[in-house]
Amino acid sequence: MNVNFQDIILKLQHFWADNGCNVLQPYDENMGAGTFHPATFFGALGKKPTSIAYAQPCRAIGIETEKHDIRFVEDDWESPTLGAWGLGWEVWLDGMEISQFTYFQQVGGIEVFPISVELTYGLERLAMYIQEVDDFKKLQWNNTTKYGEMFFDKEVEYSEFNFKIADVKSLFTAFKDYENQVAKLIENKLVYPAYDYLLKCSHTFNLLDARGVISVTERAAYIGKIRTMAKKCALLYIEKYGD
Repeated sequence: MNVNFQDIILKLQHFWADNGCNVLQPYDENMGAGTFHPATFFGALGKKPTSIAYAQPCRAIGIETEKHDIRFVEDDWESPTLGAWGLGWEVWLDGMEISQFTYFQQVGGIEVFPISVELTYGLERLAMYIQEVDDFKKLQWNNTTKYGEMFFDKEVEYSEFNFKIADVKSLFTAFKDYENQVAKLIENKLVYPAYDYLLKCSHTFNLLDARGVISVTERAAYIGKIRTMAKKCALLYIEKYGD
């Protein structure tokens, strides 16, 4: 099937837009997972109806379900740093996880009502099936450029930075500075800037974790700090915008 990666993204956007969703662009902050996007975090809180596009059913991008082994495997989801968890299932395609959908029960340590559902999946994995390649670097980004040509060099360099080069002392200092900024912004009731700095805290923690400089005890303490910040952001959002 001649569907390049760029076409898949466009098909996804059109599919969800046609079904009444707000199609969002990536959020310009470092984050460990799509769930950290503020539209997801805050959208799951309060009573306002929210419809946000992130994915679409497999059939809309050309996977014929009758020709593949598609299974739903129960797998509840949790994000300790966000104080979030939910009930859900992984979707397996021929034995490999390609998607997961989760019915959120808590976000920021707060029980959510009404329940929000998140559908998230791996575009690269889906595209590998569609294009029938065995290496993500071989994926056609468009009709002339491969995925590896676009991103592989960056992945190599950022991996070296994350695991070997990132300055540990600076990261510890940065985490404390970001944590203080979150507290100041919460005090001034600025929830969106506060959440941005929470994301910076989370990313800095991930870098420290990747560098292997945080003990098991310290790791639990850092996760607790970020979770506390997330709860404060969630409570402030509900106070200001929950109705």
